Amino acid sequence: MSTTEPAPAESGAAAAGTTEPAPAASGAAAAGEKKLRPGRTNATKQRLFEASMELIGERGAAGVTVDEIAAAAGVSKGTVYYNFGSKSDLIAQLLRHGVDIMLVRLQDVRGKANDPLESMNNMVGQAMEFMDDYPSFARLWVSENWRTPGEWSAVFAELRAELLAVIGSAVESVASGYKVNESIARGSLEAAIFGAIFVVGLDRQTYNPERTREQSVAAVMTIMHGYVIK
Repeated sequence: MSTTEPAPAESGAAAAGTTEPAPAASGAAAAGEKKLRPGRTNATKQRLFEASMELIGERGAAGVTVDEIAAAAGVSKGTVYYNFGSKSDLIAQLLRHGVDIMLVRLQDVRGKANDPLESMNNMVGQAMEFMDDYPSFARLWVSENWRTPGEWSAVFAELRAELLAVIGSAVESVASGYKVNESIARGSLEAAIFGAIFVVGLDRQTYNPERTREQSVAAVMTIMHGYVIK
């Protein structure tokens, strides 16, 4: 069975070097493809994520075509459509991919420090590092997240809830270990931390690159220190 992916509406996909498995398969061959597909798709998704974030950072999501994203990622346009469908679906899945990367980083440091405030500090630091690595993701998030109605409103709502849940869990740990100001509404507190991470991170990247990551983290952490009663 050929492993060359048929490109929807693009007869030159095979010549472009596409090696995604064909959509139809049977028996042991199909089982083998299913085992290979997640790793291949994840590698392709990471290349597309990095390429699209760079292009979107330059011109915005509306100003970037699938052809440009595919070329920058080193894959055929057929590969993009085969794995992700439309451009809108591609952006939605890349948003999911970016948040998954951030969540892994947050979970890696969450709860590893004995002091819950220190653990929160480390999580904010990881979020800042993520934005340093993928600054265009942060810009895409801020520019598109508040559009009403927006093309990816449902996706943003789902991903925002996941990130806020992780922050909320860390805040809960602080509340369990410290005396806190209970008049401060939970939910609003998590939203303040979440928003500050993006605003402070983007402000440093865009206007104040001389600021250190530690200074940015300390600024965000003033919210938590205000929550804790000394």
